[in-house]
Amino acid sequence: MRNIVSSFLYLRAIWQILAFEYYVVRKDFASLYWKVRDYPRSSVRPSLNLTDQICKAVDVVCIWHLKQVLCLQRSAATTCLLKRYGVSAQMVIGAQQTPFKAHAWVEVGGRVVNDKPYMTEIYAVLDRC
Repeated sequence: MRNIVSSFLYLRAIWQILAFEYYVVRKDFASLYWKVRDYPRSSVRPSLNLTDQICKAVDVVCIWHLKQVLCLQRSAATTCLLKRYGVSAQMVIGAQQTPFKAHAWVEVGGRVVNDKPYMTEIYAVLDRC
């Protein structure tokens, strides 16, 4: 049963990556932002290690994806998958001034789950959605 659930999670991850690729290719970042922000969170209580499983599934899909998946697309997909399974997740967008760089990551309960834990020390948080 666990392999079926894992396989289903990977299929959902593929779907989410492809869905957000549409916005990235069109450079429609505003629509991507609103899609993530307004994505409904399920009322189902998440299992204990579901966050790690979802992050792993998205990472594996990104590795095997034909195109490079950048942080915004990866974080949007991860956030929506987590919300779908009842996890209260937020996509965080940050920037640094010198040299100018922007980055996106996912937090659950104030903890970075899909990137290095010190992202908030490197980037000033611009928004959470």
